[in-house]
Amino acid sequence: MLVRLAFVLLCLANIALAAWLWLGQPYTSGALPPGDPGVPMLQLLSELPASAATATAADAGVAANVEGAVVAGAGDGQRCIALGPFATPQDLRAARQALAGNTMRARARQEQASETGSWWVYLPEASNRAQALARARQLADRRISDYFVVSSGEHANSVSLGLFKDPANARRRRDEVIAAGFPARMTQRAETVPEYWLDLVLAAGTRIDPDALHLDGVQSHPAACF
Repeated sequence: MLVRLAFVLLCLANIALAAWLWLGQPYTSGALPPGDPGVPMLQLLSELPASAATATAADAGVAANVEGAVVAGAGDGQRCIALGPFATPQDLRAARQALAGNTMRARARQEQASETGSWWVYLPEASNRAQALARARQLADRRISDYFVVSSGEHANSVSLGLFKDPANARRRRDEVIAAGFPARMTQRAETVPEYWLDLVLAAGTRIDPDALHLDGVQSHPAACF
């Protein structure tokens, strides 16, 4: 008897629970809501009507264009030039101090440049030092002075007959030695010299006049910013 009563009560409880689950929920469709009440739902552009999707895409494009304009215009307020060459570091320092109030940034740099130098008159290299010394004695015997035997370097065992700034003087010396019976030659020597430059970052609209520095040969040209 007790077992039958317990079975009946269990069935009634199951029926009541099923009825509450079916009738007591506020969503008649039986599906759970996608989000919390009061919170807007997220939708893909493909799920929106055509007019709303176009407006949303246009708003996004405007935001992207504004951000791109800020990035693109970040360097528009400055320009960069190189000023030089200066003959000495002292000239460069003086120019840097004189321009300090007109520049945003400045840096100094040194480069090596090749320029034509003096004219060299010489006898070509002998096979060895003994032959070079013998040639020098022959010059002395012909009353040709102001020479020396080169002992090392690229022109070792040659006989130097002088360096001349004026090519006309170099030619006269060469012709004199040739007339004495020696195969003298002349060549213009290239020299490596330092050049000093000043790189400047200027605000837009700022102008630098190299002539105002009163230094010969100093010019300016556009350069990469740093």
